[in-house]
Amino acid sequence: MNNKNLKKNIIVQGSILALASIIVRIIGLIYRIPLTRILGDAAMGYYSYAFEIYNLALILSSYSLPLAVSKLVSARVSKGEYKKSHKLFIVSLTFGAAVGAIATILLYVFADAYGALIKNQYVAIPLRVLAPTIFVFSVMGVIRGFFQGHSNMVPTAISQIIEQIVNAIVSIVAAYFMLKAHKGEAAAEAYGAAGGTLGTFSGAVAAFITLIIIYMIYKPLLDQRRRNDSTEVSETSIYLLKILLATAIPVIISQTIYQVSGTLDSIIYNLIASRQGVSENIRSTIWGIYSNKYKLLTNVPIAVASAMGTAIVPSLIADYTLGNTKQLHDKISIVVKFNMIIAFPCAIGFAVLSGPILKLLFNDSNIMSANFLSMGSICIVFFALSTVTNGILQGIHKMNIPVYHSAISLVIHIPLLIILMYILEDSYYSLIICNVLFPFIVCILNWRSISKYADYKQEIKTTFIIPFISALIMGIFCFGFYRILSFLGNSAGTLLSIFLSALIYFTVLIKLKGVTAEEMIKMPKGHMLVKVFRKIHLL
Repeated sequence: MNNKNLKKNIIVQGSILALASIIVRIIGLIYRIPLTRILGDAAMGYYSYAFEIYNLALILSSYSLPLAVSKLVSARVSKGEYKKSHKLFIVSLTFGAAVGAIATILLYVFADAYGALIKNQYVAIPLRVLAPTIFVFSVMGVIRGFFQGHSNMVPTAISQIIEQIVNAIVSIVAAYFMLKAHKGEAAAEAYGAAGGTLGTFSGAVAAFITLIIIYMIYKPLLDQRRRNDSTEVSETSIYLLKILLATAIPVIISQTIYQVSGTLDSIIYNLIASRQGVSENIRSTIWGIYSNKYKLLTNVPIAVASAMGTAIVPSLIADYTLGNTKQLHDKISIVVKFNMIIAFPCAIGFAVLSGPILKLLFNDSNIMSANFLSMGSICIVFFALSTVTNGILQGIHKMNIPVYHSAISLVIHIPLLIILMYILEDSYYSLIICNVLFPFIVCILNWRSISKYADYKQEIKTTFIIPFISALIMGIFCFGFYRILSFLGNSAGTLLSIFLSALIYFTVLIKLKGVTAEEMIKMPKGHMLVKVFRKIHLL
């Protein structure tokens, strides 16, 4: 395959995975709405507590396996060493199953201890239901990595979508019946949350079965390739295990730092709030609002922006390796700009319409929920920027730098959270402040490194200033639109205000020359965007 076709294949496969990521996030948002309405904020607090420690265990045991297996399999497949790639696959499966089983057992056994640590005794109920999911993900991650190592993202994409669909259906149904079955009991809300976590396990099993079916379809081709491979398999199982660990550990450290931030937040918040006399039910309610409404909603635009950037970032590696500085700088510029074009209006929109959006989605008129979303919405910009700059640094072979920067931010984040918990009258707002600060620090540190190692200077006017001004103007109109249209009811008024505000934003952005047709074409689905904007005479 020549370089042109290879680059095209990389972008196509990256786009497939990016599109699947967007679909998964949208399904995740949609099913959380009825789930939250069924369970309520307190039960969703139990649900979120369980996921904090589960996600950490998942990262430590299996989250890095797809990437590690993908890189190692790809290195062998590119040389036609199909026997070696198969042996690596078997060793990785064995390792993944063993580590996943150990992590599952530990999480199950120490569920009560975790509940005692965060002063929340009933969290053990949903956590034990969730624990076996780690084993499934550990094995499934190896299979996904194996396909990705063969430059085939389709199995991963299909399995992710099926996983989320099954997760959504089972979570809603199981949560309803579990809550109903235990109505009146002290732990009723925790059992309802366990119904939600049962959906996660069911989705993982469905995705695993899907991957097995795809693998069996693919197996005759793999067997044929191995038969045609004349190379000797000199790599021992111990050697393969060593290089698997060597490849996975940097990824584990990087992801652990990000996840441990949320886990430590939950522990610190509960310990201090309990000392301040806040009851377990109220703490769970506040955490449910923070994690299941504020973080869930702000994560959607972050995921969309990051997923779109993912389709372009892999090609940075080739440009950096070949010394194509101009192409490298152009791609960094367009990835960052595209992320900011999405992030700024989402941040302003959530800030202006926080209350109406929460009422529309969750039937929530709680002023605390609205304050969380309006105060913390700026995190969308910083998380989108920190995520894409992490990808850029990885694309120029600086894998460890984002790890150091995240660690520095965490060292600042934790003591500040403790201090704010004691000095703020409404201590729970410290969670929002620190959630914004963490990615902000990473952004600053990442940009210094990109400037140094990629010899890159970021253009400011059209990347940041014009999208920000366009979003501010949009925000003013958005506020006015909702005031005028509120007589239609909250749902109709909110949706129509969002639609009209989006038109205002893109009109102002294009008229201020914040983005050109040439730049749009370089973006994923850029030709389609240009065609649409030309039809409505914006371009």
